[in-house]
Amino acid sequence: MVNRFILNEVSYFGPGARKEIPGVVARLGYKKALVVTDKGLMKFGVAKMVLDVLDDAKIPYEIYDEVKPNPTVTNVKNGVEALKNAQADFIVAIGGGSSMDTAKGIGIVCTNPEFSDIVSLEGVADTKKKSVPIIALPTTAGTAAETTINYVIIDEEKQKKMVCVDPNDIPAVAIVDAELMYSLPASLTAATGMDAMTHAIEGLITKAAWEMSDMFELKAINMIHRYLPVAVEDPKNAEARDGMAVAQYIAGMAFSNVGLGVDHGMAHPMSALHDVPHGVACAILLPTVMRFNAPAALDKYVDIAKALDVYKEGMTKEEAAEAACNEIRDMSIRVGIPQHLSELGITENDIDALADQAIADVCTPGNPREVTRDDIVALYHKIL
Repeated sequence: MVNRFILNEVSYFGPGARKEIPGVVARLGYKKALVVTDKGLMKFGVAKMVLDVLDDAKIPYEIYDEVKPNPTVTNVKNGVEALKNAQADFIVAIGGGSSMDTAKGIGIVCTNPEFSDIVSLEGVADTKKKSVPIIALPTTAGTAAETTINYVIIDEEKQKKMVCVDPNDIPAVAIVDAELMYSLPASLTAATGMDAMTHAIEGLITKAAWEMSDMFELKAINMIHRYLPVAVEDPKNAEARDGMAVAQYIAGMAFSNVGLGVDHGMAHPMSALHDVPHGVACAILLPTVMRFNAPAALDKYVDIAKALDVYKEGMTKEEAAEAACNEIRDMSIRVGIPQHLSELGITENDIDALADQAIADVCTPGNPREVTRDDIVALYHKIL
């Protein structure tokens, strides 16, 4: 079997890493940027931390800040026009997964105009050219979109999240600067952090996982477990913020190359149909989905228990799996994640529509245990 691993051309890490942008731009010969971000990051001054670097270096740019929390086909189409009108030759994406996913869609369509309808990008799109170069600066520690070959866009007409997988969309440069995350509210820190934990666990047990991806995912599980509660409870703790920034990137390096599973398959329609934040959707499902998958990946669950520091000598594989599931549940509660779908406004009447999309989601086939639509309905019911 041949395994493939795709990573950024170069990445920078550490508080203040955004100051590397001028050197990157000069080295690569870029001329003008389209800055892709959202109005919240503009309003609260987070984007300004990056824009100041561009201003000081006299790098020309225009701003597209129409990105929605769950970005849409319209967001991408409008962004394509913004890039063309700006006559920009590279993109600076500032934000969480929404900004970076939107930037990926913009960059891909501008170099592959045959996909200008956006919806034809769903799944594994047969693009021929690399995206317009993207410098990605995450402001949340969760999605790892700065290092993945995936992006998610909502098709408004079908009320469906499209998962797009394309090696040509990976940002050329990732700049992981924890200082951009210091003002992140506790609830968003928790949701994005648990998204990262879901990436790490699903990436570890997915069907395509192998030795290299396992190495990254186990380290990410250990680091997220160590740093996320601290980052939620003590937002100014620089060590925890930087630890989470690096941990979520490590998780992304691996899952981007091996895929995910039914947790993400079930989480996507929760966002598309009910506007549930992606990290919350993943987190609320995780303990229950872990228990469902345990029989198909017991050896990996022993590794998870060890990474979570809950493994005790002499445990059976089943006991280790139970300890791992319990620890993830307890961690989720500790950082303030809701525990029932009803808390999110989802009712029993919504489950059929959710299950229809979940069974068809591009992430679901990667699940280590074969899953049917009836299984998915049962899983939703367990956390209703």
